Amino acid sequence: MNKKDFYEQHASFSHRTISEYHISPGIKCKFDTIKSFISSKLKFNTGIDLGSSGNSIFLFLKSIKNKSFFDLANYPLRLYKSKTFWHPVNGDMTNLPYRDNSFEIISALDVLEHVEDDELAIFEIQRTLKKKGLLIITVPHRKICYSDQDRIIGHYRRYDLEQIIDLMKKHNLKVIRSFGIYGPLMKISEIQASHPQKVEEKILSLRFLYDTNSMFRAFWKVIVYLGSKIMKLDAKYHGIKKNMNVGFIFIKVS
Repeated sequence: MNKKDFYEQHASFSHRTISEYHISPGIKCKFDTIKSFISSKLKFNTGIDLGSSGNSIFLFLKSIKNKSFFDLANYPLRLYKSKTFWHPVNGDMTNLPYRDNSFEIISALDVLEHVEDDELAIFEIQRTLKKKGLLIITVPHRKICYSDQDRIIGHYRRYDLEQIIDLMKKHNLKVIRSFGIYGPLMKISEIQASHPQKVEEKILSLRFLYDTNSMFRAFWKVIVYLGSKIMKLDAKYHGIKKNMNVGFIFIKVS
């Protein structure tokens, strides 16, 4: 199976919607952390979210006027076709169909690890990013922890902090902030590795319940709120070097 078909058929990727933020403590934790670092005073005319699926971080960043949503899978992009200043595009991020210096802000959350030639993807990112433009990324951290779970969900690798910073530096991208997302206490990956099909079925059931049952939705909002707070505390307590998922904000210097 090629990579495009893999993500089209993998419901945990292709069936995501904006409700993911409300049903997943991990997504809420990640998006809230990123939002706290992007000031509402910053205004961007153009931005693109690479690997957007159907639950793009751009749905929560109101300061971007023209938003492009880019994904290898075509199915989730249907959710972005109704808005005037939204531009969904299907394709491969190692060959972005955009001119040089097209975007003022680019995000790629948990995407680079899915790309076999990550250096080519980074080259394409910096090529299409304007000078002094911002790049936001998150990646799975700690190479030593690469496992069957990573392979199951399409990861080619995990990264170490210095490795990702050096990769970006080679392409004129300077780190201006690094931060932890998920700490070492979260054992979700081990559970998924043991029973990936069952976990995916449960996630789909959870999405359905959240969308159709108001009582369950009220209950689950509390669970997600508390879970995301615990994740933030876990990441902060252990420090970025021990975190299992980390984020960065880079600026293109030339």
